[in-house]
Amino acid sequence: MTKQGFISGIGIGVLAGATLGLAMSTSKKREIRRAADKAIKAVGEVVDNISENMGM
Repeated sequence: MTKQGFISGIGIGVLAGATLGLAMSTSKKREIRRAADKAIKAVGEVVDNISENMGM
């Protein structure tokens, strides 16, 4: 397993979990939905930064 594949797998897993959590939450829980949105964006940025630092 390569480092890039491992990091990508972690990122995809986190994004999938956050997406499922977002989809299952009710509209009354807007704060949770906003937090999940922010988490999804942050994970994407982290994966990009790690990939850049590894030279990929």
